[in-house]
Amino acid sequence: MMSEYDLMVTRQRKWMLFLLAIIVIGAGFSPYPRIFNGLLLGSAVSFYNLWLLQHKTKALGKAVVETGKVRGGLGTFSRLAATMLSVLIALRFNETFHIIALVFGLVSSYIIIGIDVTFRIIFQRKNIK
Repeated sequence: MMSEYDLMVTRQRKWMLFLLAIIVIGAGFSPYPRIFNGLLLGSAVSFYNLWLLQHKTKALGKAVVETGKVRGGLGTFSRLAATMLSVLIALRFNETFHIIALVFGLVSSYIIIGIDVTFRIIFQRKNIK
């Protein structure tokens, strides 16, 4: 049986993949490919950052349970480096990627996390009543 954390991780990854699919369709068929390319690059990096954060959080929790000691971090430097790399790519290829759309893409995983938490709170309240 999956833990509540594993279910949350699965839900958030599905939402991110769904969002990425919509953005890919927009990049392919929209008259605004530059904006969708920026969203796609930002959302792809955001998905990687989400995956890395979830992976490191699970490893950190497992280490604390097994040894009682905190070993390592949550990959903040790796996530920041991926974000900086995406910004550098967007600035270098300005004709292909829209920088503001990139920023919106970069925060998409946090929006997904917020939506997931909101839905969970709403559904838990309905199940209690």
